[in-house]
Amino acid sequence: MGDKHRVIIVGGGAGGLELATKLGNRYGKRGSAQITLIDKSRTHIWKPLLHEVAAGTLDSAEDELEYLAQARWHHFRFRLGKMLGLDRDKKEVLLAPTYNNEGQVIIPERRFPYDTLIIAVGSLSNDFGIKGVDRHCLFLDSTEQAERFQQKLLDSMLYAHTCTKPIEKGQLDVVIVGAGATGVELAAQLHHVTRQLAAYGLDTIDPSQHIKLHIIEAGPRILQALPERISNAALEELHRLGVTVHVNERVIEVTEHGVQTSSGEFIPAHFKVWAAGIKAPEFIKDLAGLESNQINQLVVEPTLQTTRDDSIFALGDCAACPSSEPGRNVPPRAQSAHQQASLMVKNFKRRLLGRKLLNYQYRDYGSLIAMGKYSTVGSLMGNLAGSYFVSGYTARVVYLSLYKMHQAALYGWPRAILISLLHFLRRGVDPQIKLH
Repeated sequence: MGDKHRVIIVGGGAGGLELATKLGNRYGKRGSAQITLIDKSRTHIWKPLLHEVAAGTLDSAEDELEYLAQARWHHFRFRLGKMLGLDRDKKEVLLAPTYNNEGQVIIPERRFPYDTLIIAVGSLSNDFGIKGVDRHCLFLDSTEQAERFQQKLLDSMLYAHTCTKPIEKGQLDVVIVGAGATGVELAAQLHHVTRQLAAYGLDTIDPSQHIKLHIIEAGPRILQALPERISNAALEELHRLGVTVHVNERVIEVTEHGVQTSSGEFIPAHFKVWAAGIKAPEFIKDLAGLESNQINQLVVEPTLQTTRDDSIFALGDCAACPSSEPGRNVPPRAQSAHQQASLMVKNFKRRLLGRKLLNYQYRDYGSLIAMGKYSTVGSLMGNLAGSYFVSGYTARVVYLSLYKMHQAALYGWPRAILISLLHFLRRGVDPQIKLH
């Protein structure tokens, strides 16, 4: 095995990258362990921000983090590649070849040995096998997908502005399937962006007439995972913005021209965004005999160890971790991944010392929904007095602080504060939205 304990973390999302950074600072710096982070992308951006990238209110080039640079600064190794499989007998992770844009192999298939393996590959949208979703819908699972949406939106607006033909019904309309946080926040951001684009010179487009925004939710209300008071406040704001919300409406087919629902209604739209439900990546299903559930998540013990292999852990959206409520798992949220990464740092030390590992207990610190520049609503959880409903400026400040905490976990507070200052200074010279 060698002198150094070999730790491999697969997945550089919120949890995986924070974990690699903390372990690198504690063990990689001293040379007592070899920490390796593997991800299929070269850069990281906080996933809760992808709806802003899609709308164009956030330029990913300014907020993304380069894994190679982070690895150098924090004493871990980064390896570019997509996990293909796992050899538990040899304790090796298998990576698929990496190709460039011309289809040429730039990195061959490889194997990396481990003593401790932590899988943190996040989640993807779940299309539930509904006809046409994979062909006609846009997804927001990655920076590349969010940037594709933003470019398509801008191109369509430019075409409608310069075309001599009248704007057709549904030509600029957007249907968002799924009224979770991503869908609701995206709708509010798009309302703002489409009006800003018109203000930047695309004045032949009247957003109030030519652009209709729809949200479709199969359940009885939007934001079902959150308290009803937050749901009602967000719904009121969506109505004020002119967003049409369809609840108790199930999508049965998506076509090139729109969305068909179970009630018989057809909603025409050029843009169809799928934000309904999640699943773990397909390769996790039956991965080397590890236990997984119906949405491909690895089933783990409260220690975050997989049920069939004590040397393999999973955290974040790809892990089915039991919560304190019987029969329920920890919700797939950024705060869950952050908490689990913090626990893994403690448990790694215990694992090295041969001590009993600690159990993970999910702590809900509340939920916040940012409605673009218009409003922020949510709840904050207190240990003594329960839940507090917050809205307006206070809620917005707390919402922004969540991202700052993520940045502080990666960079440290001095650099995180400096980044915030630079963003503030750029506001006077940059347009409010991305225009290219």
